[in-house]
Amino acid sequence: MARAAVPGRLTWQPATVAATRAETKTARTLILDVDGWPGHVPGQHIDIRLTAPDGYTAQRSYSISSAPGPDRLEVTVQVVTDGEVSPYLVEVAEPGDQLEIRGPLGGWFVRRPADPRPALLIGGGSGVAPLMSMVRAATSPTRLLYSTRSPSDALFTAELATAGAAADGLVAVTHVYTRVAPAGSPVPPRRLDADALARVVWPRDADPVAFVCGPTGFVETVADLLVGVGHDPANIRAERFGPTGG
Repeated sequence: MARAAVPGRLTWQPATVAATRAETKTARTLILDVDGWPGHVPGQHIDIRLTAPDGYTAQRSYSISSAPGPDRLEVTVQVVTDGEVSPYLVEVAEPGDQLEIRGPLGGWFVRRPADPRPALLIGGGSGVAPLMSMVRAATSPTRLLYSTRSPSDALFTAELATAGAAADGLVAVTHVYTRVAPAGSPVPPRRLDADALARVVWPRDADPVAFVCGPTGFVETVADLLVGVGHDPANIRAERFGPTGG
């Protein structure tokens, strides 16, 4: 059965835009209906393919930001200037539009529900998208450290505030702003550094796992900082992308 499932994940299938939700001025979430969608593991992604009237196709990979569930998923897309796919998804796509997708894809950068270890999630810009899936599906203690240029650039602001304030204390959320801090903030804008990590990292004897997602330079810097503050390199999982979302 497992082998039979693989071709399905690699086969293009239709998806319908059920709704859209603005996240920032340059990013939005698309809610997709997919008949027979098998669900996903938090951290996985899909490929989306667009086909022009003349037959030209363009495809890009996008992380799934919703919690696992059948027949419906969400992707959160940051527009890329001169991009071939993201401008359509962020600025043009409307409910009822048809897309082609394949997936779910990826088996390394995933947080499986049965994993009891505490998790440290570190996202840069739109790199928070797959981490949001992990937050929404969290069943063990989770800390999210989210770095953005300013509050207006942050995704999922209201939901993260609610998750971080929940009485069960399962999820803790810390923001780092690199250019503009919120009005009245006692912490000035700064890049994510060892001091910020040291305040949220789990002790090594807790056997935590870390997931880091963002632009390549951000991910490499954070991974080095994690090792520097004592995190086990074997428990660091990273997902990188190009200059978008940083």
